Formats: sequence, structure tokens, C-alpha cells
Amino acid sequence: MRLLIIGRLNGELVTASRIAMNRGAAVTQADGIEQGLNALRAKGADLVMVDVSLPIRTLVAALAEERIRTPVVACGTGTDAKAAVAAIQAGAKEYIPLPPDPELIAAVLEAVAADARSFVWHDPAMERVVRLAEQVARSDASVLITGESGTGKEVLARHVHARSNRAQKPFVSVNCAAIPDALLESELFGHEKGAFTGAVARRIGRFEEANGGTLLLDEISEMDVRLQAKLLRALQERVIDRVGGTQPVKVDIRVLATSNRNLAEEARRGTFREDLLYRLNVVQLRLPPLRDRPADILELATHFARKYAEANGLAVRPLSAEARRLVAQGAWPGNVRELENTLHRAVLLASGPEIDVEAIRSPDGEALGGGGAAGAAARAVQAAEAVARGFVGRSLAEVERDLILDTLDHCLGNRTHAAKILGISIRTLRNKLNEYTGAGIPVAEPGHTRALAAYG
Repeated sequence: MRLLIIGRLNGELVTASRIAMNRGAAVTQADGIEQGLNALRAKGADLVMVDVSLPIRTLVAALAEERIRTPVVACGTGTDAKAAVAAIQAGAKEYIPLPPDPELIAAVLEAVAADARSFVWHDPAMERVVRLAEQVARSDASVLITGESGTGKEVLARHVHARSNRAQKPFVSVNCAAIPDALLESELFGHEKGAFTGAVARRIGRFEEANGGTLLLDEISEMDVRLQAKLLRALQERVIDRVGGTQPVKVDIRVLATSNRNLAEEARRGTFREDLLYRLNVVQLRLPPLRDRPADILELATHFARKYAEANGLAVRPLSAEARRLVAQGAWPGNVRELENTLHRAVLLASGPEIDVEAIRSPDGEALGGGGAAGAAARAVQAAEAVARGFVGRSLAEVERDLILDTLDHCLGNRTHAAKILGISIRTLRNKLNEYTGAGIPVAEPGHTRALAAYG
């Protein structure tokens, strides 16, 4: 934890810094806003504590303009409510009254240092990935973490860092997809004053900020191929060049990278450098999607229900048996991220002693257990499983017909939903249905008659 304190407050902030250092934080002090900005540009920080009497709005605006994403906490003597409100309105995340309370300082440091996205797993498929991650964590080898969006790639990266020899050093994450190509080079490698319009002072980049620790390049497949060449040199030589700089800068970092794409395929297409892939992919950790780790679904759902109840000051309520069944059967195409958002919403909407199915809704308010697309999908999956048990002894054409008609029936005649579940186009589904109705093919179940009637 790197803490920057801006201001003096007659020694009260000195006491706060001592408390922070006793809790393991590395503390830097600056007298004013400009000196504080210079310290951030030169060294970076995980948290800024600033005297409430200083122009906090100016500090927050400068951080935003220079894309320095460090949270700001205001501190002031006494219990001046107006000053506290003004600080929050100016952009401070919290307000701490002084003299400082050791437990309050500790809580703030812990909240910043701790990863709010706790690493929870139970399924054997995840257990294998975690064991491999912990096996390689103490090395300095680059690790490529792959998987669908929302599976928890950054959470796993933080877990690797926490188990590494660099755990007490910085963990710095860069979302390569969220930063425009024109700015990403400066974000990674830093820049000298005057290197481009808006470069008002020298600023270190994420490589230097992570020196001694771990740098995560999140969604690296989104990086422009021209910048990949400079990144490759940095990884090979462990030196970087600031934008506009003349002298190389040595760095000591461990690099982790994530991608939701197949980088080998991207390399074949020419959108990702093959030599960079080899440099990053010393060890690959592939996170399975949530549908392939069913034992994690209820474990995560319970964790998120507790987490968001506590975060919103609500009583912790269990999921009802019906809600647990619904959650366990969900497809969760958005993986852990979708499940987390759904449980957060359910915690807020639930009204009884348990979180029931009525509270488990899609973002547009549609009940997942009702007649919506997700409910239809769950019923279609159940129907497909029933069909699968009767495959033996039947022709392929019969199995295909019954699967299509069962799916259409359970989608209440909605061809768009049925085609999506079956993995075929609307045109293919329409041709199949025309074939069944035109040829007078006998139907095996009453529901098939309903499905064809709904189609007609």
C-alpha cells in the first residue's frame, strides 16, 4: 500500500501517517496540491489523504485530466459537517475526522488495499486452474490468463500476485481496451514534459509505477499492433522509453496479461504479434465459463447475496429453495459478472425473509423464472435433456425434429428464442418447420402439435 499525504494540519496528518506506516503502508508527504501532483507523477500511489482546507476540486480535476486513477480521501480537524460535504462534492471518496482514530485509518487502508471482488470457487474445474496458478505464482514467468468476458480473469491475476514473492509490492492494472490507442503508449511508458499537447509535466507510466511488483495488461488483444512492438522490447529488455524521452529506464516487473480472444488465431490473422504471444504465454491459465463450473454458481450466489446485503446495510437473507434452483439452472452467458449483478439486484428487490424467485430479475425487470427469454431458455434446456434420454433406437431425423419442436414449444412459439437456443438461423428453423408442416410428418407429442400451431 502506497499512501500519499498532502498537507500538514498542525501535525494531525503526521499522526495519521504513523498509524498508516504501522499498518504496513509506505507513506510519502507533500505540503501542497502541486507538490502532491508531482509526487504522483513521479512515484504513483494507491491512496491520497489530503487536508480538507486545500483545493480538493483542483486536485481531483488534475487527476482526471492526467488520467491518474488514485482515490482521494479528505481529512479535517473537528466535526465540520459543511467541510466534509464540500469535500465529497469536490470528488473525495471519504472524509476522515482528525485527530485520527487508528481503527478508522486501518479500515480505510484495508478497503483500498483489499480486492473487493473476492476470489470464490468450489468447482473441481476451477480447483485445477487455481492449483496451477499457485504453482507458478512464485516464479517471475509471464502468465497469460484467458477466458470469456466476466469469468474473473483480473481476480485470478490478483490471486497470482498475492501468492507471489512480489505480494508486498505494487499491483498495477491497465485496461488496454478502455484507453484510446493514442494515449495508451503514454499510459504504459510515461512521458516527458512537452512530449505532446497536454503533457504539462513529466509523468511516470504504469511500467515504472509497478516497478518491483506486478503489471497486469488487461484485454491485451485490444492493443494496437504498432504498440505491441514497443511492449515486446520492454518485456525482453526490461527497459522502457518514456514518450519524448531520450534515456531508457530500467524496470523490474512481472507481467500478467488477460484476453477473451484466441490470441493464436489473432496472430494468424496478423492482428497480434506472434513473438509477443510467445513472450507472454510462458504459462497459460484458462478460466472455464460459469456454465462449465456448476458447483461455483450457488457458492458465488451466496457470497454475492451476503456481500451486497452488507454493502447496502440490509439484513443478510438466504436464497429460497426455488431461487437456488433457478440460479443453478441459469445459462449465465455473462458469467460471474452477470451472476453478481443479478444477485445485487435481487438483494435490493427482495421483500421477505428469503430472496425468492420474484426478486431474481433481468436488467429490464423481467422475472428470470417467468415467461421471458431466460426462463424459456431454462425450460428448453430441461426439454432437451429429456429428449436426450430417448435418443437410442431412433433415427437422426426423428431426434432433430423432436428437439426443434420441443424447443419451439417451450419458447411458447417464439422462433427467435428457439433458433438462438438451437444454435441455428431463423431461416434454417423456418425451412425445417415448413418441411414438417408441408410433408405431414407425424408428431410424437401433444406439445409438438401446439408448436406447429403456434408457428402456423
